[in-house]
Formats: sequence, structure tokens, C-alpha cells
Amino acid sequence: MKRRILVVDDESDIREILSFNLENEGYDVEAVSSAEEALKVLAPDHALILLDVMMGGMSGYRMAEKLRREGNIVPIIFLTAKDTENDMLTGFSVGGDDYISKPFSLKEVSARVKAVIKRSAEEAGPAAGDKLTVGDVEMDLAAKEVSIAGETIPLTKTEFEILALLAANPSRIFSREAIIDRLWKDAPYTTERTVDVHITRLRKKMGPRAAWLSSKAGYGYRFNPD
Repeated sequence: MKRRILVVDDESDIREILSFNLENEGYDVEAVSSAEEALKVLAPDHALILLDVMMGGMSGYRMAEKLRREGNIVPIIFLTAKDTENDMLTGFSVGGDDYISKPFSLKEVSARVKAVIKRSAEEAGPAAGDKLTVGDVEMDLAAKEVSIAGETIPLTKTEFEILALLAANPSRIFSREAIIDRLWKDAPYTTERTVDVHITRLRKKMGPRAAWLSSKAGYGYRFNPD
């Protein structure tokens, strides 16, 4: 069965080239020119949204935020001409799973699409039903939920996977390369900066426990509650 992808971009040339190449990769592609139209055609069997950020009317960020607020967890890869760290932070904070800067290579798009779809289809981490508790941080690995001192904190899929990896190996330092290899091994264009952006978002959400996610210059990150 073909995976369905929804392409949302107000530039017809981009819609056409993405549709043509993704269809050649074996995907069933639907392309629309606005977020408003995308919300009308989005269906439960869409495996992924390639979503432009800057469009007339509703922006890609606003569309993603609306979907996540409504409980829709369809994977989203943002397409944008903006490439600052703040832009990446915004994309990940509203529930994006990945971020591709324009102009992009079609090989990069293909690799990232495959990686995100694969990650969304897999059960990450320990077996369903397990719980991981470190101090007052509790991770429900089946429900994909994290609570601190009994209060649930909202994490994106990638933030959850990073925290689960680090918390399951307390005090062990993971280099950025090792984290990428675990979580983005099928996306060769993922950079170390992407890891840093996710860690920054994760620390903000962990509030008083942010210091437990520590870094060692030149080595990487670890979860160290001591």
C-alpha cells in the first residue's frame, strides 16, 4: 500500500517538482496551495505533511499548531526559506518533526521523508507498557508521556525520544553524532545543530529539571540528576 503525502506550498513549481519526484519514489501525493485547503483535505491515512512556512493566509506554523492542539499527530516536515535557529525552534515548538531549508535538494527531501515516516511507524525505546522513573521525572514509554512531580509536560515525538534515550542511560554522555545515529540514522542531511535545537526546547519544557540535561563541552549531552 502506498504511503500518502500531503504537500502544502503556495508556489506551483515547488508543488509540481515535489509531487513528481515523490510519486516516482512510490508515494501517493496530494498537493494544495494553502493551509486552509490542506485542513479540508487532510485525512487519517496521510502519512506525512510537507508544509511550507510562509504562505498567504494561514502560515504553516499556525496550521501545525492547530493540528497539534486538536490532537492530530501526523508527522510534519516544514519547508522554508528561513534558516535561523529561532525559526527552527519555532518549527519544533509547534510540533514539527523536521525542517528543510529552501532551496533544497530532492535527495535531501527524499531522505528526510523516508526517515520521518519510518520513525513514526516504529515503536521507539523499550517495550510498550514500560515506565522509566528518575527522581520525580516519570516517562510512560507506552503512552509516550512525561510527567515531572506529577504534572504532565507536552513533548514532541523527537523531544520524547531524545529524553528517553538519555534518561535510560543516566550519566552516560551521548555525542551529537550518536544521537543522530539513533534517531535520524536514515536522514543523512541531519546536522548537529538540529540536536542542539531540540535539546534547547526540551530544557525549556523541563523547567526546574532543565539542569538534569547537561552538556560536556566537546563531548555531548547526558541526563544527570545528581
